Amino acid sequence: MPNSSSISEFLLLPLGDTRQLQLLHFWLLLGIYLAALLGNGLISTAVACDRRLHTPMYFFMLNLALLDLGCISTTLPKAMANTLWDTRAISYAGCAAQFFFFLFFISAECSLLTIMSYDRYVAICKPLHYGTLMDSRACATMAAAAWGAGLLNSLLHTVITFSLPLCQGNVVNQFFCEIPQILKLACSGSYIREVVYLIFIISLVFGCFVFVVVSYVQIFLAVLRMPSEQGRHKAFSTCLPHLAVVSLFVSTAFIAYLKPPSISSPFLDLTVALLYSVVPPALNPLIYSMRSQEVKDAVKKVITKCVSKAVNCLSF
Repeated sequence: MPNSSSISEFLLLPLGDTRQLQLLHFWLLLGIYLAALLGNGLISTAVACDRRLHTPMYFFMLNLALLDLGCISTTLPKAMANTLWDTRAISYAGCAAQFFFFLFFISAECSLLTIMSYDRYVAICKPLHYGTLMDSRACATMAAAAWGAGLLNSLLHTVITFSLPLCQGNVVNQFFCEIPQILKLACSGSYIREVVYLIFIISLVFGCFVFVVVSYVQIFLAVLRMPSEQGRHKAFSTCLPHLAVVSLFVSTAFIAYLKPPSISSPFLDLTVALLYSVVPPALNPLIYSMRSQEVKDAVKKVITKCVSKAVNCLSF
């Protein structure tokens, strides 16, 4: 069997057995990708351009949209290109780069979602101290910490994984270079340190999840104590989008990495990978825009300006 020094490329899982099915998957993925680009792009532009949205909550939402754009752009373009050109190959360097960037965006997003739960906790449970605890400097520091944590985690994880000797061939049973699938190619007994590190990362993710749960328990208790029904409704409306995004992210990621090996199959692995790598970046803009009237108004303003400029250009 080849070792890692002799592998120049990996073979990804094909999205379809027939040419018609491959083209169908290509157009489906293209539609999802364009929807994710449009949704996250509109939210990013709206938050950046509308002064009313220059608050900590929307600042973190801007960072989340950028992470979602990076996450889905790491996996789908290569999968669509392979499907369109009927190939499975990805270079060794390309696989390592895809592995690195995907893990970077996912790790940073996990950290950012935890920070966003803290933002909601301070806003509802400690409103008098919100301006002090969540000033512009604190928000920038927390966002930078989320991105930095993702970068450090991804760098260490990538170096450790791709330094392992690979003795099980070069066929990756996934449409992108995913962590468990790369580990399956490692020589027997050589990936123990990587598995230990993977357990450590899962523990950190679980710790973030526990932090979010504890924060929301405090938030809900504080909301229920509010005397005003209008105040309770407003508090819930600002928390539900974030809670929905966290639930979608955590549930799909846990299914992907903690499902029993006995129920593993190429089709199930592919479905779960699509759920946690493609669905959240595409749905997050919809979740936030549907629950926030301010975001809706800002997005409408951006669309109106773009349409008016396009009409003016065409008139000339």
